[in-house]
Amino acid sequence: MDPTVTPAPPPPSPFIPGAALVSDPPTSSAAHGVIVTVLLAVTVGHFLNDLMQSVLVGVYPMLREGFALSYTDIGLLTLANQVTASLLQPVVGWYTDRRPQRFALSVGMGATFFGVLLLATAGSFAVLLAAAALVGVGSSVFHPEASRIARLASGGRFGLAQSVFQVGGNCGSALGPMLAALVIAPRGQGSIAWFSLAALLAMGVLAAVGVWYGRHQPARVAADAPAPAPLTRPVLVALLVLVVLVFSKYVYLASLTNYYAFYLMAHFHLSQTTAQLQLSVFLVAVAAGTLLGGPIGDRLGRKRVIWVSILGIAPLTLTLPYVDLLWTEILAGIIGFILASAFSAILVFAQELVPGRVGMISGLFFGLAFGVAGLGAAALGKVADHWGLDTVYRICSFLPLLGVVTMFLPDMRTRRP
Repeated sequence: MDPTVTPAPPPPSPFIPGAALVSDPPTSSAAHGVIVTVLLAVTVGHFLNDLMQSVLVGVYPMLREGFALSYTDIGLLTLANQVTASLLQPVVGWYTDRRPQRFALSVGMGATFFGVLLLATAGSFAVLLAAAALVGVGSSVFHPEASRIARLASGGRFGLAQSVFQVGGNCGSALGPMLAALVIAPRGQGSIAWFSLAALLAMGVLAAVGVWYGRHQPARVAADAPAPAPLTRPVLVALLVLVVLVFSKYVYLASLTNYYAFYLMAHFHLSQTTAQLQLSVFLVAVAAGTLLGGPIGDRLGRKRVIWVSILGIAPLTLTLPYVDLLWTEILAGIIGFILASAFSAILVFAQELVPGRVGMISGLFFGLAFGVAGLGAAALGKVADHWGLDTVYRICSFLPLLGVVTMFLPDMRTRRP
């Protein structure tokens, strides 16, 4: 955070009647320019990081054919990638809350660099698992630290900053399958190595962010000066509700991100390239929804966004398994758009529940998202092998109904300065 910006006082407890969360005061135009530059830099880093993550998903059809993989094997690849990310992220966030590491982002991206190269040269399923896990390690370092820096660069508009940051990742996720279809599929597994250049570019961008972060660590300490909030019973209940919501959101997203292309190929007889392009269209809708979710939550309240984005899509998910190709594409896009708006609201809600623990909370919820998605993908792959992808989507269609637990969240209305 720029040293000319006065840190905001810690937000009052959401469980005190009449308490309202007050955003940081607006910054000067000069300071705002520096903050926007940093926010855009971590957003570009998120774009490149998730681009390489989604390349793994994008080459699943090619790997399934080349290595004779089952749907269970595909799920295990996702599990290896996302469990390594999920288990390490809370640890990284907890550690860097206490000992900030200015170049952690670029070092973590180095793990992704080597994972992409290993994926390009793998000759067995075991090596594919190792490559997927190594790429996951890179994400485990990136997400909690980059999310913290995005919050520092927010100028008090925390939801907007998280949405901008998140949409960088979603755009990378949307572009990955498209590039896999257009660049990798015609040239084979070895062409995956070209994407290691994206990792090198990300390392350079994030090294520059690390220089800024090192210069502004005193301001970071001032911003985080409040002692970490105690984990009271109401706070723990609210966090548990958010965990249930993350489970609902990310298991359903795992069903689409990992198996949507296969579903279109098997159910509607689309070609591999066409199905992968349809997956990219779905992920573009996810990116658009992510961008809007944060600022809408800043203005209307995050609890309202969570209500609509999870429970509100239940009628659409319950309809999806029974419609034709056109309506499948339309409904999938609408579902992705609405569902994606939830995560920024959930993450900022959790950060405001436990002020002073931004890194740990960010790592916990990013890690939870990755872990739930990985376990969900593995379990759904097993279901698909035994009962088919149609059954997967019929089962998953009920998950958004878990959004009803949103009623147990406290009201935390944000009052703009």
